[in-house]
Amino acid sequence: MRTEYKIFAGVAAFLFGAATVYGFYTRGTGTHIEWVGFVALILSGLLCSMCAGFFWFVARRIDLRPEDREDGEIAEGAGEVGFFSPGSYWPFGIALAAAVAGIGLVFWMWWLLALGLVMVIFGSCGLLFEYYTGTRHTAEH
Repeated sequence: MRTEYKIFAGVAAFLFGAATVYGFYTRGTGTHIEWVGFVALILSGLLCSMCAGFFWFVARRIDLRPEDREDGEIAEGAGEVGFFSPGSYWPFGIALAAAVAGIGLVFWMWWLLALGLVMVIFGSCGLLFEYYTGTRHTAEH
């Protein structure tokens, strides 16, 4: 977690610096700065600071991970990441449903957006319960 909080702290410092430069240059010769971009940069910096604070808080309470140590090896972090179904069609269905919802959002067709979101929910449930029902059901009764 040390690596993560350093990255977020660095991005937050950059955003605060960019907000300062942005505020200085948008003021120019006028009397007012461009507030929307200035506030957006400040809020983005605060959000990154919040994430950095969380990771720093967690990093103090857990042991060092291999990526946090100078002598850490790649093999120390190896292991099972998770199980990914090799023959599942549900990810394609979710992608298609997200595309339908995206087209509905772009052209502001509320009915198509609603249909796409319902399709995303059904596709996600299908992916989630793929190994609990149907022909791939492996649990014994």
